[in-house]
Amino acid sequence: MKMKANTARKWLIFWTLFIGIGAVAGALGMIIDPTGKSMGMDAMLPYFQKLPFADVLFQDFLFPGIALLIVNGITNLTAAGLLLAKKEVGVLLGGIFGVTLMLWICIQFYMFPLNFMSTIYFVFGLCQAITGFVGWRLLKKNAN
Repeated sequence: MKMKANTARKWLIFWTLFIGIGAVAGALGMIIDPTGKSMGMDAMLPYFQKLPFADVLFQDFLFPGIALLIVNGITNLTAAGLLLAKKEVGVLLGGIFGVTLMLWICIQFYMFPLNFMSTIYFVFGLCQAITGFVGWRLLKKNAN
């Protein structure tokens, strides 16, 4: 049973690093060039106008970049660090941050037309959440 928990932890390390590093890279791109032109995202800016406070927060990609960095970047990298340090809380947080990614993508489903990138990242978040849940359940079984 302990081996299964370790396998789940390793998969969760993969998911948290994959999502966390990708989010940091995307966030830095948006912060460095808030126009979005260098990343080919400038055509997406009008879609942000559906959101509350769009006239203040979504005139460029600075705020979305900072939000991405905090919500999906730093959080997942923190969970990865805890998982690498073999802290049990890393398993719980890794699963929670998978749910956070799915919620983030639900906002994208509201804003943007259906697209491959949002859909696949929703699936990634689901995989991360399931892996975290399975790992958490296995840890609880091992504790008993």
